[in-house]
Amino acid sequence: MPYDAVLVLSFGGPEGPDEVRPFLENVTRGRGVPPERLDAVEEHYQHFGGVSPINELNRRLVADLSRALRESGRDLPVYFGNRNWHPLAEDTVEGMARDGVRRALVFATSAYGGYSACRQYHEDIARAREAAIARTGSAPDLVKLRHFYDHPLFVASVADGVRAARETLDAGHDARLVFTAHSIPESADRTAGPPGEGGHRYSRQMSEAAALVAVAVDAPDHDLVWQSRSGPPQIPWLEPDIVDHLDDLHDRGVGAVVVSPVGFVSDHLEVVWDLDNEAAEHAGKLGMGFARAASAGSDPRFVEMVVELIAEQVDGAPVRALGAAPRAGVGCNGELCHAGCCEPTKRPPR
Repeated sequence: MPYDAVLVLSFGGPEGPDEVRPFLENVTRGRGVPPERLDAVEEHYQHFGGVSPINELNRRLVADLSRALRESGRDLPVYFGNRNWHPLAEDTVEGMARDGVRRALVFATSAYGGYSACRQYHEDIARAREAAIARTGSAPDLVKLRHFYDHPLFVASVADGVRAARETLDAGHDARLVFTAHSIPESADRTAGPPGEGGHRYSRQMSEAAALVAVAVDAPDHDLVWQSRSGPPQIPWLEPDIVDHLDDLHDRGVGAVVVSPVGFVSDHLEVVWDLDNEAAEHAGKLGMGFARAASAGSDPRFVEMVVELIAEQVDGAPVRALGAAPRAGVGCNGELCHAGCCEPTKRPPR
Protein backbone atom coordinates (compact mmCIF):
# COMPACT_ATOMS: atom_id res chain seq x y z
CA MET A 1 0.00 0.00 0.00
CA PRO A 2 1.51 3.39 -0.95
CA TYR A 3 2.14 6.20 1.50
CA ASP A 4 0.14 9.39 1.08
CA ALA A 5 1.50 11.72 3.82
CA VAL A 6 4.30 12.40 6.30
CA LEU A 7 3.88 13.31 9.97
CA VAL A 8 6.62 15.22 11.78
CA LEU A 9 6.22 14.14 15.41
CA SER A 10 8.00 16.12 18.11
CA PHE A 11 8.11 16.98 21.79
CA GLY A 12 6.32 20.33 21.77
CA GLY A 13 6.83 23.56 23.64
CA PRO A 14 4.91 26.60 24.91
CA GLU A 15 4.46 29.67 22.73
CA GLY A 16 3.45 32.21 25.37
CA PRO A 17 3.74 32.90 29.12
CA ASP A 18 0.30 31.45 29.95
CA GLU A 19 1.16 28.15 28.24
CA VAL A 20 4.30 27.37 30.23
CA ARG A 21 2.80 25.81 33.37
CA PRO A 22 0.20 23.67 31.55
CA PHE A 23 2.92 22.47 29.18
CA LEU A 24 5.24 21.50 32.05
CA GLU A 25 2.39 19.69 33.80
CA ASN A 26 1.78 17.70 30.61
CA VAL A 27 5.46 16.79 30.38
CA THR A 28 5.75 15.64 33.99
CA ARG A 29 2.33 14.10 34.56
CA GLY A 30 2.63 10.88 36.58
CA ARG A 31 6.34 11.35 37.27
CA GLY A 32 6.10 12.69 40.79
CA VAL A 33 8.01 15.90 40.01
CA PRO A 34 7.59 18.30 42.95
CA PRO A 35 5.96 21.70 42.29
CA GLU A 36 9.11 23.57 43.30
CA ARG A 37 11.01 21.86 40.46
CA LEU A 38 8.33 23.01 38.02
CA ASP A 39 8.63 26.51 39.47
CA ALA A 40 12.35 26.57 38.66
CA VAL A 41 11.89 25.28 35.11
CA GLU A 42 9.02 27.71 34.54
CA GLU A 43 11.40 30.57 35.34
CA HIS A 44 13.71 29.36 32.57
CA TYR A 45 10.89 29.53 30.04
CA GLN A 46 9.70 32.92 31.27
CA HIS A 47 13.25 34.21 30.78
CA PHE A 48 12.51 33.82 27.06
CA GLY A 49 9.02 35.28 27.19
CA GLY A 50 7.42 31.88 27.74
CA VAL A 51 8.30 30.78 24.21
CA SER A 52 10.28 27.68 23.33
CA PRO A 53 11.93 27.85 19.89
CA ILE A 54 11.09 24.22 19.11
CA ASN A 55 7.66 24.71 17.50
CA GLU A 56 8.87 27.41 15.13
CA LEU A 57 11.88 25.31 14.19
CA ASN A 58 9.60 22.35 13.51
CA ARG A 59 7.26 24.46 11.37
CA ARG A 60 10.31 25.49 9.36
CA LEU A 61 11.26 21.81 9.06
CA VAL A 62 7.75 20.97 7.81
CA ALA A 63 7.91 23.71 5.16
CA ASP A 64 11.43 22.77 4.04
CA LEU A 65 10.57 19.06 3.96
CA SER A 66 7.42 19.72 1.92
CA ARG A 67 9.48 21.63 -0.62
CA ALA A 68 12.24 19.02 -0.71
CA LEU A 69 9.74 16.21 -1.25
CA ARG A 70 8.14 18.08 -4.17
CA GLU A 71 11.53 18.68 -5.71
CA SER A 72 12.37 14.98 -5.37
CA GLY A 73 9.18 14.01 -7.19
CA ARG A 74 7.40 12.80 -4.05
CA ASP A 75 4.66 15.37 -3.45
CA LEU A 76 3.36 14.22 -0.05
CA PRO A 77 1.57 16.54 2.40
CA VAL A 78 3.53 17.02 5.61
CA TYR A 79 1.66 17.29 8.92
CA PHE A 80 2.99 18.38 12.32
CA GLY A 81 2.03 17.07 15.77
CA ASN A 82 3.50 17.06 19.28
CA ARG A 83 3.53 14.85 22.34
CA ASN A 84 3.12 17.57 24.96
CA TRP A 85 1.69 20.73 23.42
CA HIS A 86 -0.28 22.13 20.53
CA PRO A 87 -0.56 21.05 17.83
CA LEU A 88 -1.08 17.80 19.73
CA ALA A 89 -0.50 14.55 17.87
CA GLU A 90 -4.05 13.40 18.67
CA ASP A 91 -5.54 16.45 16.94
CA THR A 92 -3.18 16.20 13.98
CA VAL A 93 -3.90 12.52 13.35
CA GLU A 94 -7.63 13.23 13.60
CA GLY A 95 -7.15 15.90 10.93
CA MET A 96 -5.21 13.43 8.79
CA ALA A 97 -8.08 10.96 9.05
CA ARG A 98 -10.62 13.61 8.05
CA ASP A 99 -8.39 14.54 5.09
CA GLY A 100 -8.55 10.97 3.87
CA VAL A 101 -4.95 10.01 4.67
CA ARG A 102 -4.71 6.23 4.74
CA ARG A 103 -1.02 5.48 5.36
CA ALA A 104 1.66 7.92 6.49
CA LEU A 105 5.32 7.91 7.44
CA VAL A 106 6.31 9.39 10.81
CA PHE A 107 9.55 11.28 11.31
CA ALA A 108 10.17 11.64 15.05
CA THR A 109 12.60 14.42 15.95
CA SER A 110 14.96 12.15 17.87
CA ALA A 111 18.01 10.44 16.39
CA TYR A 112 18.43 7.81 19.11
CA GLY A 113 17.00 4.75 20.83
CA GLY A 114 15.78 4.50 24.41
CA TYR A 115 12.46 4.99 26.15
CA SER A 116 12.01 8.76 25.86
CA ALA A 117 13.98 8.98 22.61
CA CYS A 118 12.14 6.23 20.73
CA ARG A 119 9.64 3.98 22.52
CA GLN A 120 7.61 6.92 23.80
CA TYR A 121 7.12 8.08 20.20
CA HIS A 122 5.66 4.66 19.37
CA GLU A 123 3.32 5.17 22.34
CA ASP A 124 2.42 8.64 21.02
CA ILE A 125 1.51 7.10 17.66
CA ALA A 126 -0.72 4.46 19.27
CA ARG A 127 -2.43 7.03 21.50
CA ALA A 128 -3.03 9.46 18.62
CA ARG A 129 -4.56 6.73 16.47
CA GLU A 130 -6.84 5.61 19.30
CA ALA A 131 -8.04 9.20 19.73
CA ALA A 132 -8.65 9.61 15.99
CA ILE A 133 -10.63 6.37 15.84
CA ALA A 134 -12.74 7.45 18.82
CA ARG A 135 -13.48 10.82 17.21
CA THR A 136 -13.83 9.90 13.52
CA GLY A 137 -14.17 6.14 13.36
CA SER A 138 -10.87 5.71 11.52
CA ALA A 139 -7.17 6.53 11.60
CA PRO A 140 -4.34 6.24 9.08
CA ASP A 141 -1.67 3.60 9.44
CA LEU A 142 1.42 5.35 10.82
CA VAL A 143 4.89 3.94 10.18
CA LYS A 144 7.73 5.41 12.22
CA LEU A 145 11.10 5.90 10.51
CA ARG A 146 14.35 4.57 11.95
CA HIS A 147 17.01 6.06 14.21
CA PHE A 148 19.45 8.27 12.32
CA TYR A 149 22.21 9.03 14.84
CA ASP A 150 24.93 7.80 12.44
CA HIS A 151 23.48 8.91 9.10
CA PRO A 152 26.27 10.63 7.12
CA LEU A 153 24.21 13.79 6.60
CA PHE A 154 23.39 14.06 10.31
CA VAL A 155 27.05 13.61 11.22
CA ALA A 156 28.13 16.14 8.58
CA SER A 157 25.61 18.71 9.84
CA VAL A 158 26.80 18.40 13.44
CA ALA A 159 30.44 18.50 12.29
CA ASP A 160 29.97 21.76 10.40
CA GLY A 161 28.36 23.29 13.46
CA VAL A 162 31.46 22.33 15.46
CA ARG A 163 33.78 23.81 12.84
CA ALA A 164 31.88 27.11 12.77
CA ALA A 165 31.86 27.37 16.57
CA ARG A 166 35.54 26.51 16.80
CA GLU A 167 36.46 29.36 14.48
CA THR A 168 34.87 31.90 16.83
CA LEU A 169 37.38 31.15 19.60
CA ASP A 170 40.85 32.58 19.92
CA ALA A 171 41.99 29.13 20.95
CA GLY A 172 40.61 27.79 17.68
CA HIS A 173 41.62 24.18 17.12
CA ASP A 174 43.12 23.91 20.62
CA ALA A 175 39.68 24.18 22.26
CA ARG A 176 38.42 21.01 23.92
CA LEU A 177 35.47 19.43 22.10
CA VAL A 178 32.62 18.53 24.46
CA PHE A 179 29.42 16.85 23.31
CA THR A 180 26.23 16.99 25.37
CA ALA A 181 23.02 14.99 25.43
CA HIS A 182 19.95 14.89 27.65
CA SER A 183 20.69 12.88 30.78
CA ILE A 184 18.36 10.01 31.66
CA PRO A 185 18.17 7.75 34.72
CA GLU A 186 20.85 5.07 34.70
CA SER A 187 18.07 2.49 35.01
CA ALA A 188 16.50 3.78 31.77
CA ASP A 189 19.79 3.48 29.96
CA ARG A 190 20.25 -0.07 31.23
CA THR A 191 16.96 -1.08 29.59
CA ALA A 192 17.52 0.86 26.36
CA GLY A 193 17.28 -1.63 23.51
CA PRO A 194 15.69 -5.08 23.22
CA PRO A 195 16.11 -7.66 26.00
CA GLY A 196 19.21 -9.71 25.46
CA GLU A 197 21.18 -6.93 23.76
CA GLY A 198 22.79 -5.79 26.98
CA GLY A 199 21.02 -2.44 27.27
CA HIS A 200 22.60 1.00 27.06
CA ARG A 201 21.53 1.53 23.46
CA TYR A 202 20.92 5.22 24.20
CA SER A 203 24.37 5.94 25.60
CA ARG A 204 26.09 3.66 23.09
CA GLN A 205 24.51 5.41 20.13
CA MET A 206 25.29 8.79 21.69
CA SER A 207 28.93 7.84 22.24
CA GLU A 208 29.24 6.65 18.66
CA ALA A 209 27.64 9.77 17.22
CA ALA A 210 30.09 11.92 19.20
CA ALA A 211 33.03 9.82 18.03
CA LEU A 212 31.93 10.04 14.38
CA VAL A 213 31.68 13.83 14.57
CA ALA A 214 35.04 14.06 16.36
CA VAL A 215 36.69 12.13 13.54
CA ALA A 216 34.99 14.35 10.95
CA VAL A 217 36.40 17.51 12.55
CA ASP A 218 39.83 15.98 13.25
CA ALA A 219 39.52 16.24 17.02
CA PRO A 220 41.77 13.58 18.58
CA ASP A 221 40.19 14.03 22.01
CA HIS A 222 36.62 14.74 22.97
CA ASP A 223 34.18 14.24 25.84
CA LEU A 224 30.54 13.19 26.06
CA VAL A 225 28.71 14.64 29.04
CA TRP A 226 25.10 15.20 30.03
CA GLN A 227 22.67 18.00 30.74
CA SER A 228 19.09 18.84 31.72
CA ARG A 229 18.69 16.34 34.56
CA SER A 230 15.24 16.66 36.14
CA GLY A 231 14.85 13.71 38.52
CA PRO A 232 14.99 13.49 42.31
CA PRO A 233 18.51 13.42 43.77
CA GLN A 234 18.19 9.86 45.11
CA ILE A 235 17.79 8.47 41.56
CA PRO A 236 21.15 8.03 39.74
CA TRP A 237 21.25 9.70 36.31
CA LEU A 238 23.93 9.65 33.62
CA GLU A 239 26.86 11.85 34.60
CA PRO A 240 28.89 14.07 34.56
CA ASP A 241 26.78 17.16 34.11
CA ILE A 242 28.15 19.76 31.69
CA VAL A 243 28.70 22.38 34.42
CA ASP A 244 30.57 19.94 36.66
CA HIS A 245 32.63 18.87 33.67
CA LEU A 246 33.66 22.47 32.99
CA ASP A 247 35.05 22.60 36.52
CA ASP A 248 37.03 19.43 35.88
CA LEU A 249 38.42 20.75 32.58
CA HIS A 250 39.39 24.01 34.24
CA ASP A 251 41.26 22.11 36.96
CA ARG A 252 43.11 20.27 34.19
CA GLY A 253 44.19 23.52 32.58
CA VAL A 254 41.81 23.54 29.60
CA GLY A 255 41.41 27.13 28.44
CA ALA A 256 38.51 26.89 25.98
CA VAL A 257 35.71 24.54 24.97
CA VAL A 258 33.45 23.98 21.99
CA VAL A 259 30.18 22.45 23.17
CA SER A 260 28.06 20.53 20.66
CA PRO A 261 24.54 19.39 21.67
CA VAL A 262 24.78 16.21 19.59
CA GLY A 263 21.90 14.64 21.49
CA PHE A 264 19.44 17.33 20.38
CA VAL A 265 18.00 17.79 16.89
CA SER A 266 17.09 21.46 17.37
CA ASP A 267 17.77 24.37 19.70
CA HIS A 268 14.84 23.99 22.04
CA LEU A 269 14.79 25.59 25.45
CA GLU A 270 16.95 23.05 27.27
CA VAL A 271 19.74 23.82 24.81
CA VAL A 272 19.49 27.59 24.95
CA TRP A 273 19.08 27.67 28.75
CA ASP A 274 21.41 24.92 29.94
CA LEU A 275 24.18 25.68 27.45
CA ASP A 276 23.83 29.26 26.20
CA ASN A 277 23.03 30.57 29.67
CA GLU A 278 24.15 28.32 32.53
CA ALA A 279 27.15 26.61 30.95
CA ALA A 280 28.35 29.71 29.10
CA GLU A 281 28.05 31.82 32.26
CA HIS A 282 29.93 29.23 34.30
CA ALA A 283 32.70 29.03 31.72
CA GLY A 284 32.99 32.82 31.86
CA LYS A 285 33.41 32.73 35.64
CA LEU A 286 36.20 30.19 35.16
CA GLY A 287 37.86 32.35 32.53
CA MET A 288 37.35 29.67 29.86
CA GLY A 289 36.60 30.42 26.24
CA PHE A 290 33.18 29.01 25.32
CA ALA A 291 31.48 28.45 21.98
CA ARG A 292 28.29 26.49 21.41
CA ALA A 293 27.87 24.66 18.11
CA ALA A 294 24.58 24.76 16.23
CA SER A 295 22.37 21.69 16.31
CA ALA A 296 21.87 19.62 13.17
CA GLY A 297 18.28 20.65 12.51
CA SER A 298 19.31 24.10 11.29
CA ASP A 299 21.40 22.63 8.43
CA PRO A 300 19.80 22.06 4.98
CA ARG A 301 21.34 18.59 4.89
CA PHE A 302 19.08 17.60 7.77
CA VAL A 303 16.04 17.89 5.49
CA GLU A 304 17.93 16.00 2.78
CA MET A 305 18.50 13.24 5.34
CA VAL A 306 14.77 12.98 6.10
CA VAL A 307 14.08 12.61 2.37
CA GLU A 308 16.62 9.77 2.28
CA LEU A 309 15.00 8.05 5.28
CA ILE A 310 11.66 8.23 3.47
CA ALA A 311 13.24 6.73 0.33
CA GLU A 312 14.60 3.86 2.42
CA GLN A 313 11.13 3.00 3.66
CA VAL A 314 9.17 3.64 0.46
CA ASP A 315 11.60 2.52 -2.25
CA GLY A 316 13.93 0.19 -0.38
CA ALA A 317 16.82 2.61 -1.00
CA PRO A 318 20.14 1.57 0.53
CA VAL A 319 20.62 2.42 4.20
CA ARG A 320 23.40 4.97 4.66
CA ALA A 321 25.00 4.61 8.09
CA LEU A 322 28.45 5.14 9.53
CA GLY A 323 28.24 3.48 12.93
CA ALA A 324 28.32 0.00 14.40
CA ALA A 325 25.95 0.39 17.35
CA PRO A 326 22.51 -1.15 16.69
CA ARG A 327 19.90 1.09 15.11
CA ALA A 328 16.18 0.39 14.80
CA GLY A 329 13.01 2.37 15.53
CA VAL A 330 10.72 1.34 12.66
CA GLY A 331 7.25 0.29 13.75
CA CYS A 332 3.66 0.50 12.49
CA ASN A 333 0.80 1.97 14.52
CA GLY A 334 2.79 2.05 17.75
CA GLU A 335 4.06 -1.51 17.48
CA LEU A 336 7.59 -1.73 18.87
CA CYS A 337 10.54 -2.55 16.63
CA HIS A 338 11.45 -5.37 19.10
CA ALA A 339 9.28 -7.03 21.71
CA GLY A 340 10.05 -5.60 25.15
CA CYS A 341 12.35 -2.96 23.71
CA CYS A 342 13.28 -0.02 25.95
CA GLU A 343 10.97 -0.97 28.81
CA PRO A 344 10.09 2.07 30.92
CA THR A 345 11.51 2.05 34.42
CA LYS A 346 9.32 2.47 37.47
CA ARG A 347 8.52 6.05 38.35
CA PRO A 348 9.91 7.22 41.68
CA PRO A 349 7.35 7.55 44.47
CA ARG A 350 5.87 10.96 45.19
